[in-house]
Amino acid sequence: MSDDLRTGALVYHRGAAATGTRPGKIEIKPTKPLGNQRDLALAYSPGVAAACDAIAEDPRQADELTIRQNLVAVLTNGTAVLGLGNIGALAGKPVMEGKAVLFKKFAGIDVFDIEVAETDAQRLIEVVCALEPTFGGINLEDIKAPECFEVEEACKARMGIPVFHDDQHGTAIIVAAAIVNGLELAQKSLGSVKIVTSGAGAAALACLNLLVALGAKRENIWVTDIEGVVYEGREALMDRWKSVYAQKTEARKLAEVIGGADVFLGLSAGGVLKPEMVASMAPKPMILALANPTPEIMPDEARKVSPGAMICTGRSDFPNQVNNVLCFPYIFRGALDVSATSINEQMKVAAVRAIAALAREASSDVVAKAYGGETRLFGPDSLIPSPFDPRLILRIAPAVARAAMETGVARRPIADFRAYEDQLNRFVFRSGFVMKPVFSAARAAPKRVIYADGEDERALRAAEVAIEEGIATPILIGRPNVIDVRARRYGLTFKPGVDIEIINPEDDKRYRDYVALYVERAGRKGVTPDRARTVVRTNATVIAALAVQRGEADAMLCGLEGRFHDHLRSIDRVIGLASDAPDYSTISLLISGRGAYFLSDTYVTPEPDARSIADCAVHCARVIERFGITPKAALLSHSNFGSHDTPSAKKMREALAIIRELAPDLEVDGEMMGDIALLPSLRERLLPDSRLEGEANLLLFPNLDAANIATQLIRTLADALPVGPILVGAAKPAHILTPSVTARGVVNMTAVAVVEAQGQPLPTGVLGGS
Repeated sequence: MSDDLRTGALVYHRGAAATGTRPGKIEIKPTKPLGNQRDLALAYSPGVAAACDAIAEDPRQADELTIRQNLVAVLTNGTAVLGLGNIGALAGKPVMEGKAVLFKKFAGIDVFDIEVAETDAQRLIEVVCALEPTFGGINLEDIKAPECFEVEEACKARMGIPVFHDDQHGTAIIVAAAIVNGLELAQKSLGSVKIVTSGAGAAALACLNLLVALGAKRENIWVTDIEGVVYEGREALMDRWKSVYAQKTEARKLAEVIGGADVFLGLSAGGVLKPEMVASMAPKPMILALANPTPEIMPDEARKVSPGAMICTGRSDFPNQVNNVLCFPYIFRGALDVSATSINEQMKVAAVRAIAALAREASSDVVAKAYGGETRLFGPDSLIPSPFDPRLILRIAPAVARAAMETGVARRPIADFRAYEDQLNRFVFRSGFVMKPVFSAARAAPKRVIYADGEDERALRAAEVAIEEGIATPILIGRPNVIDVRARRYGLTFKPGVDIEIINPEDDKRYRDYVALYVERAGRKGVTPDRARTVVRTNATVIAALAVQRGEADAMLCGLEGRFHDHLRSIDRVIGLASDAPDYSTISLLISGRGAYFLSDTYVTPEPDARSIADCAVHCARVIERFGITPKAALLSHSNFGSHDTPSAKKMREALAIIRELAPDLEVDGEMMGDIALLPSLRERLLPDSRLEGEANLLLFPNLDAANIATQLIRTLADALPVGPILVGAAKPAHILTPSVTARGVVNMTAVAVVEAQGQPLPTGVLGGS
């Protein structure tokens, strides 16, 4: 770990009074109102007694009356933490909090992290079993072998809820999916291939057990560990779980058993698989070199001696990353949703097959956009899906739930899988996935983004992240000495003038060229040559716009200081309107726990007419498509479908007619109240034949006051993450942020600007898709 990453991680975890953040990564929030005496009486005494009585009479009522069926324990004793070893339960707490965040982010599952100061297996078993009334499932984590086998085995036998050691089974499921797909490409049968492992810990043995369940033959499996080959009669470092794979052989080293192997599974240490060993393997071998951070063999070394090798690692900088987050949130999602009493082999096999099948699916429009427009094809470098593929939850959770039902461990079977899958689909866009396609697209083809406020701490931090994440090449406007001093003060690692280009307003060789271009672009807008010389020395927004106009940057961000309309005037003078845009407008994205919503126009036109609202709707819909989201537009008003004839209601009604002429494929309706836009059941009662289906995600307002007030209220009351405002209508990518934006907000808008600058073709009209 670099010093910078270590420092950044500590800052990330530490609380800060100035920003109101607490130490750690998770918190607990109530889900019901507590605003008056009646609420208190319902939530606690005396009303809570009714819920207690109901559960005492029928324990199954706990699933309906408490959080239990969506609550998982992530539990460790800290004896084998994240490559750090036996660091103890307390030191393992940040990892368990991290696991809790992943459960919530990817599958909407609530977690209590539990760190138990107990290394005796029997006593740990008693602790875990005693927790059953609290949880719908137990995720054991970072418990060393062989105790982890004993603890999981005993707890599964005694408890009536799923107990799942993710270090074992999460890895095993992803490994098995990769092997299934790799063998299909190699035209080999799992029942006939030779499998050799390096490492015989919890994960390795779980991988082998699952492969056997899928059809691999025990006699074809050769296990090695730090003591060498696992053979019949060996006594050192043996246990009953490892002994299952003992072979009758005189071989004692990995090199003596690797010859002719079709599959190498490494869960051991870096560098143990030598090139000459790879050369002795069967044609088209599968190599899963999963040691981190250094694999058992680097992919380029393996391919030098075996060009047809298919290689997986545990690293994100190589194709085919074996990452547990691909499965564990969704396995628990499926298990919890049917109140499963366990996660059995059939459920794990169902997860394997779902993951393997997803990798073979043709990319949807959404997934293609997530990879910068690239259509990812099933092949040696695409054996398993990306951890951020939004379809994972849609494939794995239903497959696991079905398997639970088919094997009789589901206490609450799903009656309507179509409705269940629709519920999961809605979750995808409530979980922050909305920015993932944008960042992935930006990373696929980074562009030059110029920050007008280059001396501001937020711009400096955003530039550092843009470089680290590979989403953009930052250009900063500012004084080099100031940028250098502040970057070092904030602990940033980029080198001004080396890693990042700087435009110094006080001394830049392009100054005369910039002045000449500014006079050319703004001379007929009241800018004299003398005025131009002053502005190009003092107005960073103008400098940024000139750099974009000259092709020295691909996109610009400004607005960390100053008034929005002052910045817009500068952009208009230099860059101007796009040829197909009648005027500027803005769209603000708010990501809340309920979902992602785009609001417009939030900053530009105080009193737009019907035509302006219609034009804004069409252009904003195109912006939404860049997020991989199908726009669903609602024209908001105090009136519902003609219930009032005020000027603003008539204006929104007229805008609807214009939109349907301009973009007949856009899913839009109005005029309607805000609750009708977001509650389909209410809308269906009022207007059963509405062309808008489901929740609206593009909210269009009758004037600037309504749009801006709504944006600020939703952001504050719903604790929503804001992205934007996104300026719509400029001839080249230019965006005006707000003084309240955070560094992370600047990063988000950097990605948005890059995707816009990539110029990915958008169709006329509006895309469909999911």
